[in-house]
Amino acid sequence: MSTDQASWEAAVRHLYEDAYAFIATGPRTQEDWRADALAVMERAVPDPRGWAGLDDTADDPERAARPAFPFGPPRSADPFRPLTPADVGERLREIDRASAEDLLLALTDEGCTLRSLERFAESSDELRDLARTILARYGDAVTCHTNVTVGAPGTGTLDFTSSHWSYSPMTFYWEDSGLVVVSDTEVGLFWNLADQ
Repeated sequence: MSTDQASWEAAVRHLYEDAYAFIATGPRTQEDWRADALAVMERAVPDPRGWAGLDDTADDPERAARPAFPFGPPRSADPFRPLTPADVGERLREIDRASAEDLLLALTDEGCTLRSLERFAESSDELRDLARTILARYGDAVTCHTNVTVGAPGTGTLDFTSSHWSYSPMTFYWEDSGLVVVSDTEVGLFWNLADQ
């Protein structure tokens, strides 16, 4: 499956129109993809294709003191310490592509569940096609990483039927959940931010 700019942007806008979200893609320029993910968090790099993402925190005054805001160091660290690639990597774990598709849909709701899909007019198959459209931008040879654990940890699979849900905070917000998609040429971030 391949995608074009119009299809990708339409899928992003439609799925995340009611979310408080950060969605951006940057180039993959370094061996350590975590450094490239950090550059995207800091808005230090443009989308390599010029495609539009979403940044509901773009005008937040906190960004003057913290370029990566709302992303921040671990909560036990100095909140003004700049983020490092290690900070990014230590809070993420790799998941399989099917779990990434589910997670893209769960990220439409700040509770990170698939129950939120009931508010969409489309069927679950049509919504899954939108998630596949989003992932198609990055190609087939990708790795996917998240700060979310749903179901049994350590399996690489998220089980959204499980009641065991946890996350490793990546932002200054009350709760956040996200996905990092890494290809040979791009790094995409998809984050839902609970600011309450």
